[in-house]
Amino acid sequence: MHPLLEGLRGQLIVSCQAYPGEPMRDPRTMSQVAQAVVRGGAAAVRAQGLDDIRLVAKSVEVPVIGLWKDGDTGVYITPTVRHALAVLDAGADIVAIDGTRRRRPDGLTLAETLAEIRRHTPALVMADCGSVEDGLAAEDAGVDILGTTLAGYTGERPTTRGPDFELVDHLCAVTGLPVMAEGRYHTPAQAAEAIARGAHAVCVGTAITHPTTLTTWFHEAVTRVTT
Repeated sequence: MHPLLEGLRGQLIVSCQAYPGEPMRDPRTMSQVAQAVVRGGAAAVRAQGLDDIRLVAKSVEVPVIGLWKDGDTGVYITPTVRHALAVLDAGADIVAIDGTRRRRPDGLTLAETLAEIRRHTPALVMADCGSVEDGLAAEDAGVDILGTTLAGYTGERPTTRGPDFELVDHLCAVTGLPVMAEGRYHTPAQAAEAIARGAHAVCVGTAITHPTTLTTWFHEAVTRVTT
């Protein structure tokens, strides 16, 4: 196994992202968030957008998983070879791409996309998957890491209230690649359970780095009592 991946075994990765239009949607802010979570023990960070990746990569000494969201429907997480190479050029140690079997914007298959990326760089590639079938296809295509990032968002699996532990179980059982548990991990107990079930690492975003959502959770809990 690649030394970088070995270093992430049993560790927490934190996704440092803000949505367009939000007050925190600024590369400097995201770099500060990244520094803060590293102080708390994050073994790697996940960053979105070229400007964020550049600044985060300069601000922390842990590996950076980079992605570039282009659009908001269909295949939009680092959807093409051009996006992937730009993410790596910006300073990411690992590039996260859409790892589903859906049609990609440039018409290439996932395997063709991987082959083209490999033609330019030996960098590590993470496939954000939505199902076991995605994971198996991504493994065949030659990716290095499988993520459960898109579980419940592609129509192949129901959207679970919390993490899709079943997908973690299945991927760990049928593939030989490290599985990164990601998607709707809201508590430390859930993160620990993912590791106990065999996940190589767990990535948490909203529950750590998105104050608007966290405030909403508390606000709704309080107002339910008073109304």
